Amino acid sequence: MINVKNLEKHFGGENVLNGISVEINKGDVVCVIGPSGSGKSTFLRCLNMLEQPTGGQIIFEGDDLMDKHIDLNAHRQKMGMVFQQFNLFPHMTILGNLTCAPVMLKKMSKSQAEQKALDLLSRVGLADRAGDYPSQLSGGQQQRVAICRALCMEPDVMLFDEPTSALDPEMVGEVLDVMKELAEEGMTMVVVTHEMGFAREVSNRVLFLDGGVIAEEGSPDAIFNHPQSERLKSFLAKVL
Repeated sequence: MINVKNLEKHFGGENVLNGISVEINKGDVVCVIGPSGSGKSTFLRCLNMLEQPTGGQIIFEGDDLMDKHIDLNAHRQKMGMVFQQFNLFPHMTILGNLTCAPVMLKKMSKSQAEQKALDLLSRVGLADRAGDYPSQLSGGQQQRVAICRALCMEPDVMLFDEPTSALDPEMVGEVLDVMKELAEEGMTMVVVTHEMGFAREVSNRVLFLDGGVIAEEGSPDAIFNHPQSERLKSFLAKVL
């Protein structure tokens, strides 16, 4: 589904990504782990071109997103994105946040968009909060709404950028439970995370980024139980 070839990103004189190549297949749940500053979030944001790569290729469903003639917005609609901060519109109700993009971008009827939004809210236990505003919800509830908002666009892949890092510890589980359900249903997911338990339990592949390169990759068993490099062993010793 996504084929990344020799991806590079430079900020000023700093090389943040140094030639990353990886294939993400339909149904994959790929967790990206690594120390702060290793390029994890930059890598994720390059996948849907929120960050403009300096070099390389990102082939998404057969099209090179680096091609200047590509309809980037059409491809972005197929990639749901969930950020660390919830980025909900504070002046809109929860229902308004969920229906805005499908109606404007996908030309979905308002009634159809509202029905889809209510179905998704029901699924994450928030159907009774559709008329509330984001400020009336807890952080965990807002992040579940943010996931629903991305799903309202019926994406082919979901990108998560440390979705639990801004949450109180007690709220982390409710967000991870929603993500686990998505994984079980076969949603293709790329997840930048500090939640090692989630990466071990839910992903089918783990990428360890360090210094802007994929220093090691493999199954959760290989990464967590049989790390090859001293750098990965040192990282896991600090986070597990």
